[in-house]
Amino acid sequence: MTALESFQAHGDISIDVEVEIDRTALTLRQILELDRNSVIKLSRSAGENIDVFIGGAHVGQGEIVVADEAVGVRIAELREED
Repeated sequence: MTALESFQAHGDISIDVEVEIDRTALTLRQILELDRNSVIKLSRSAGENIDVFIGGAHVGQGEIVVADEAVGVRIAELREED
């Protein structure tokens, strides 16, 4: 039995999936100055891959897409099992 087959019986369990566009550091002053419509500049550019986490573990890369007027993530790469 493969690892994937062993998980099939648990297919309805909810697991958090997170995507991280970027991280940045702001001073407290900058945070206090944030208001509606403020823009936080990031170091990544449009089209670059973003990190995908499942259950808190980094599992791969994705790219932001627009599908049916919603924003989503297309999985571009999944890490191999360690």
